[in-house]
Amino acid sequence: MNSRSLLLLAWLHVVLGQILPRGPRPLIPDLEGDLLFLLDSSGSVSYYEFSRVKEFIADLLKPFTFGPHNVQSSIVHISTMPQLEFPFDRHRSSEAVQHAVRRIQQVMGDTNTGKALSFAKEKLFTEDAGARPDVPKVLVWVTDGFSTDDISQPMQLLKDMGVTVFIVSTGRGNYLELSAAASQPPEKHLHFVDVDDLTIITKELRDAIADVIQAKRLRATEITSSSFRLLWPRLLSRDTGYYVFEYAPTEEPQRKVTKHLTGDHTTIVVGSLKPQTTYEVALIPESNERYLPPQTTRVTTLEETISPVQVLVSESKPHSIRVSWSPTPESVSSYRILYGPLPGNSVNLVEVKGSRNSTLLEDLTANTTYLVTISAIYKSGKERALSAKACTQEENSKIKHLRFEDLGPSTVKASWDPAGGNVLGYRVRCRRQAGPSTLLSVSPQIHSVLLSDLAAGSTNKVCVKPVYKNLPGKGLCRIVHMQPASAIRGYRHHQRA
Repeated sequence: MNSRSLLLLAWLHVVLGQILPRGPRPLIPDLEGDLLFLLDSSGSVSYYEFSRVKEFIADLLKPFTFGPHNVQSSIVHISTMPQLEFPFDRHRSSEAVQHAVRRIQQVMGDTNTGKALSFAKEKLFTEDAGARPDVPKVLVWVTDGFSTDDISQPMQLLKDMGVTVFIVSTGRGNYLELSAAASQPPEKHLHFVDVDDLTIITKELRDAIADVIQAKRLRATEITSSSFRLLWPRLLSRDTGYYVFEYAPTEEPQRKVTKHLTGDHTTIVVGSLKPQTTYEVALIPESNERYLPPQTTRVTTLEETISPVQVLVSESKPHSIRVSWSPTPESVSSYRILYGPLPGNSVNLVEVKGSRNSTLLEDLTANTTYLVTISAIYKSGKERALSAKACTQEENSKIKHLRFEDLGPSTVKASWDPAGGNVLGYRVRCRRQAGPSTLLSVSPQIHSVLLSDLAAGSTNKVCVKPVYKNLPGKGLCRIVHMQPASAIRGYRHHQRA
């Protein structure tokens, strides 16, 4: 074989090696943790979306080794009531997990995520459900971004247990709500992705989960600019010893902080830290039974979070709007909200605590544009402001006091009181018992119309509705009874509501 042929074969080997799979996917070593999937199985998810999410979960789990001393996984359906697909200790091999995931059937029902979270805390992260007390715990919530019940409290209870929360939203969702629900920082624990593009985040999410469940070591999660959470395996109990916990900036070891923790601790949140600072952390188990070596790690806090970077307007009504902002770092002591109509010189002020991320602005004028400025007041004295325009809705009012006046055996006059707000006009519909229905449109200055050709002895329905620019008006309907032909000579018109 000549040199040209050898060169061609070498080139083909390189190209095919990049294109063709190289055998089984390599396993990720030294992982030990309980991994729970909260799967949106409600009726708000289509069959196609549900099948794609199943493929995503199966692919995500492929490299993990399953067993009592490795990774364990469980799946709970979000529905009207939570439904357990399988507990943590059911499947002991990757093949069994893959088969179990692919045969999952959608439950349908309502999207009661809060109930599923409470179920996970009370029933699943327990030894009865196969969970282990001394390993890291991870929750992956796959959602279309919608929930019919509150998730904030049950999610916080799970995080207080030391559960690391990842959220994958395949819908629009509420960024503020989901970023608060995910573990911190949200950019590492919250993913927004179309259901057809889930493969884009598979490796990133898998690596992040693997980083949390690295076996038998002290590790930091939920790292922010001013705090982090530490997790470690259960080494002691309350009866067998205690921990000495120490941390200090690498550049300033003299600023060391020392705390004593009871032996049943496996997690602690460290706060009031400097941004972009590396800390040396040591956990020293003091056992009265045997020697346990200290565990150490190094954690670097993130760059200081600037707030606000996003302002959202929701719940817009004629006389109120809700304004929300994010993020809400610990370094902010309060938020100052200035708002006033455009154009205009009047300004109102509302001040809320730094832990709040929204407020309701009330006593506003309908159908008016307001300039809203959110100023973050930092504990250091610094300020940062961000402005947005917000529009109140038009004020719509229903028709009141719809009246009828006889003008002949087949004609009545319908009149009504003016509706409130910026009315563009009125629509009057007459549904005749005999004959075609008619629809009349009149200007906002007119508050009465003549309705003719109403058959003797007929029952007719008349509805009047105000018309607004953006919102539908609320109409009022009444029934008109016409006298029969035999009574026309002594004609009297009767009406009832």
